[in-house]
Amino acid sequence: MMQSDLDRPAELTIWPGSAPARVAALHSFPTLRAALAAAAAAIDAEDANPWIITEGGDILAPGWIRANSASARLQSRAVNR
Repeated sequence: MMQSDLDRPAELTIWPGSAPARVAALHSFPTLRAALAAAAAAIDAEDANPWIITEGGDILAPGWIRANSASARLQSRAVNR
């Protein structure tokens, strides 16, 4: 994935984290940045399992999103101090 992919559209699917998954919520975002932010918020608020598909066809799994959104949150906290 390239840095420029962050500014391209992405699809976010949110599966429930603790309940049996019967229905998933699908959301379209104008940028991958926005999809990542929404996925991180869903993890924090809902114990969800988000999956993102980028316009370029990359599939970002819940583990990847958790690992990368956690580092982004840590970086933003360090900058805001």
